Amino acid sequence: MNELMKKMSKYTDMIAAVFVVIVIVMLIVPLPPFLIDLLIAANISVALAIVIMTLYVKRALEFSVFPSLLLLTTLLRLAINVSVTRLILLHGDAGHMVAAFGDFVVGGNVVVGLIIFLVLVVIQFVVITNGAGRVAEVAARFTLDAMPGKQMAIDADLNSGQITEEQARQRRTDVAREADFYGSMDGASKFVKGDAIAAIVITLINLVGGLIVGVAQQGMAFGEAAQHFSLLTVGDGLAAQIPALLISVATGIMVTRSADAGDDLGTDIASQFSAQGKAVQVAGAVVACFAILPGLPKIPFIVVGLGLFFLGRQLGQNADVAAAQAAQAEANEIMPPPQPSSTDQARAALAIDPLELVVGFGLVPLVDQQAGGTLVSRVSNVRRQIAGELGTVIPPVRIHDEVGLRSHEYALRVRGAEVARGQVLAGHQLALDPGDAVGQLSGVPTTEPAFGLPAVWIGDESQGEAEALGYTVVDTESVIVTHLTEVIRRHVADLLTRQDTKQLLDGLKEVNAAVVDEVVPDLVSIGEIQRVLQALLREGVSIRDLGAIIEAIGDRARVTRDPNLLAEYARQTLGRAIVGPHLDEESRLRAIALDPAIEQEVADAITATADGEYLAMEPSRAQALVQALQQQSDQPLPGGRRPVLLCSSRIRRHLRRLVEQTVPQLPVCAYTEVAPGVTVETVGVVHP
Repeated sequence: MNELMKKMSKYTDMIAAVFVVIVIVMLIVPLPPFLIDLLIAANISVALAIVIMTLYVKRALEFSVFPSLLLLTTLLRLAINVSVTRLILLHGDAGHMVAAFGDFVVGGNVVVGLIIFLVLVVIQFVVITNGAGRVAEVAARFTLDAMPGKQMAIDADLNSGQITEEQARQRRTDVAREADFYGSMDGASKFVKGDAIAAIVITLINLVGGLIVGVAQQGMAFGEAAQHFSLLTVGDGLAAQIPALLISVATGIMVTRSADAGDDLGTDIASQFSAQGKAVQVAGAVVACFAILPGLPKIPFIVVGLGLFFLGRQLGQNADVAAAQAAQAEANEIMPPPQPSSTDQARAALAIDPLELVVGFGLVPLVDQQAGGTLVSRVSNVRRQIAGELGTVIPPVRIHDEVGLRSHEYALRVRGAEVARGQVLAGHQLALDPGDAVGQLSGVPTTEPAFGLPAVWIGDESQGEAEALGYTVVDTESVIVTHLTEVIRRHVADLLTRQDTKQLLDGLKEVNAAVVDEVVPDLVSIGEIQRVLQALLREGVSIRDLGAIIEAIGDRARVTRDPNLLAEYARQTLGRAIVGPHLDEESRLRAIALDPAIEQEVADAITATADGEYLAMEPSRAQALVQALQQQSDQPLPGGRRPVLLCSSRIRRHLRRLVEQTVPQLPVCAYTEVAPGVTVETVGVVHP
């Protein structure tokens, strides 16, 4: 049997196609009565199987093929009706199945058969079909309205790290499938309504056509023809309406199943009734009291009432046992965690997201992937990019909207504090002049938020003109992502926690356990390593070569445990990686040098305290030095490169702190960081 099922599974697509072809053939080619009997039995069996399946599904999406299956079963039922009608009118005989429904089910009484047929049609058409259609319509409408909110919730869970990208992708697929399912059910419910109307019309055709064929063509008496063809017509109608009613019931069950149903329908009903045993007891007592009323039969009400009363009592006892077991489990500390109290919720509100991208309501479509927004996926790419460049994994970026922002405004927050804010124009793109544009561009002047460059907002239709003039055109999502990337680079040191440092060390230990075991925690603590890594990241130095950094720390940790000095020693180890990005094609480093007198002046101004070394330089001299360095760094170099300030390792970090506020783009390197083979070309000297 299993082998047969495996072979059939290979040809399921052909089976579906053959089924549709057979149904179409049934509408055209006459079928023998024996085959009609088989098809009627199969129709009833399929309808019954579908009803039972709807009772066992836990979620509507588990039976997402139901709308298409509803169409196929309706088409099969109509094809059987056409074939039976052809046999009735041609031969006055439609097989044993139709005759049995006409003779045995209604006792050969035409009037009773017609009444039962009409009752079934009314039940199906007026009660079940109308209700199921209305529920499907409302469910489709609310499902579609709720899609953006569900997508935002999925994106928020993804950005907060609660789910993986694969889980987020699966949940987005489920949301889309749910909307498609209820939308299809809204239309498919019309098939059931049309089927009920078609059954009435076909029955009238069979009655009138049978009388005409029996009297005019077969020479029967009017009464004989009415009796014979009416029974066949009623049998055909009942044989068709019973599976149609089952399919209608299945449709109603599917559309009324709750989206968060946790089990099959029977289990849900039993569990929810079990929780309300007192209600069943009260109902039983009320029903038993009906026996007191004069004129009503006493035995049925007493039997049913007592049955309900004792059933409710048993359910109540089961609920008490379940409560006792729950209390025992709580005493043994195996109960599930309790619902958070107001205090727990208040503590949860204290949690701070390391990184937040807050958008105005006009930018929500950029976040909604269902609407074509790619901002979430591009933010994920930024995290991978930063990890590849700087060697540290930044926390997930939480993206959400906020009513306090203007429509097309966004804000960037680090640990709850806003560090940057920007605004984009809807339907516009940002045009940047790279320095070689050949003309002026009309638009809305602005400043590029990431680097502070002058720019122009232009309409989408002006993109071709801007590119022809030599401008660099950037879309709104790229503007936000670029701004976010630069903010992360500037604050990546603040995002590195001790837990992150421990995870980095654990990863290094898997491939280089010796260096980690030697240094941590015997020579330095995790907190001290964290501050060394933060010092490197604060100047944009990648910590991907963590093994070399830990080795440098271990070599000098016996001399000093000052994180700033240890970071300087680590920089010497990473010198080639630090200086490399500033070299030209000929491995030449263009540098600004300090006059030896100035270097000595800065070195003499360094003061050692209990909290470390500080530069205690006279403010006027410090300001003059910064201005001189700024003038030298503003000198244009070939290829658009910036010069590097070279100095001794003794004063390097102090000079960096001195210039980082005024000239943040000026790299400050020590002579000891220049690797052998690198040619240094001095492009400027700062004199006293």
